[in-house]
Amino acid sequence: MTDTSLTLGEVANRLDLECRGDRRRVLSGLATLGTAGASQISFLANTKYRKFLQETRAGVVVVTPELVDDCPVDCLLAADPYLAYARISQLFDNAPPVRVGIHPSAVVAASARIDASVAIGPLCVIGENAQIGAEVVIGAGSIVGANCVIGAHSTLHPRATVLHGVSLGRGCAIHSGAVIGGDGFGFAPIMAGERRGEWERIAQLGSVRIGRNVSIGSNTAVDRGAIEDTVIADNVIIDNLVQIAHNVQVGEGTAIAGCAGIAGSTVIGAHCMIGGGVGISGHLTIVDGVQVQGGARVIGSIDKAGSYNSGTGAQEAREWRRNAVRFGQLDELYKRVVELEKQVKNLSGGEAE
Repeated sequence: MTDTSLTLGEVANRLDLECRGDRRRVLSGLATLGTAGASQISFLANTKYRKFLQETRAGVVVVTPELVDDCPVDCLLAADPYLAYARISQLFDNAPPVRVGIHPSAVVAASARIDASVAIGPLCVIGENAQIGAEVVIGAGSIVGANCVIGAHSTLHPRATVLHGVSLGRGCAIHSGAVIGGDGFGFAPIMAGERRGEWERIAQLGSVRIGRNVSIGSNTAVDRGAIEDTVIADNVIIDNLVQIAHNVQVGEGTAIAGCAGIAGSTVIGAHCMIGGGVGISGHLTIVDGVQVQGGARVIGSIDKAGSYNSGTGAQEAREWRRNAVRFGQLDELYKRVVELEKQVKNLSGGEAE
């Protein structure tokens, strides 16, 4: 946990921001323009909220230099107020402090190599030959499997699971309930013999390699590779309840929102944005710089950067049912249009009007 109160001057100095106003003003946290009080900082990052600026009761507002004359209270000047807000929020982080050391109830293999600065909480399990880097925090009930590598300054929140052979780079965060390195969905159908109709498990022989500064949300699953590794590159952020199947590759700086599902062996480029509830089929390639809007279904590779969507928005149920019936008639309507075009072409002597 960091400071619970700071002066305006201290905030400005720590983040190298210009301030206008009383540098001695004591600040206790952050709030929105509409709810902030005199001891709180707010910010204006979206112009549609500019109408709230004149009415705000915040002690300080983070604004762009262009809006400084319109701000009725003390202000901090930032070219990117939202980024400044993110950094200020870290100054007021109220997470409880961690205690360096290994809790007596933790089960730690004798062969594990653990830096002296690591904090390992109650009921954790650390497997054989695991390597835990400097200032790593492993929350209560978490599991680090055999032969794992956890990079320095990473955090496993309570009940995170990192299975055998997985590697995490420096500064990663794995949130509660996430499972990294579980088996991919690999089974071969048995087509003959006494076990006909059953499934034969395919041993998942790869692992998961995660780069630096990756954040993986609660209850997300990143499956290990079937033969080669599943790979998550540096600076990727993944929300809660995301499924990343075996052998998927996710490029640097990509963001994946909640409830998205990515099927096996798909390659997603760098700096993509995958919206909530998106479903991406397997064995596809998506190039760098693609944005897939929430709820979309991607069934083919995308070879050009840009924004993509699919499906329809919510409609009144009766209207949706009518449109669904019409959607089922599209193939027949297409065939009729083609036939009509042929007839027109024949009547016009070979050239359609």
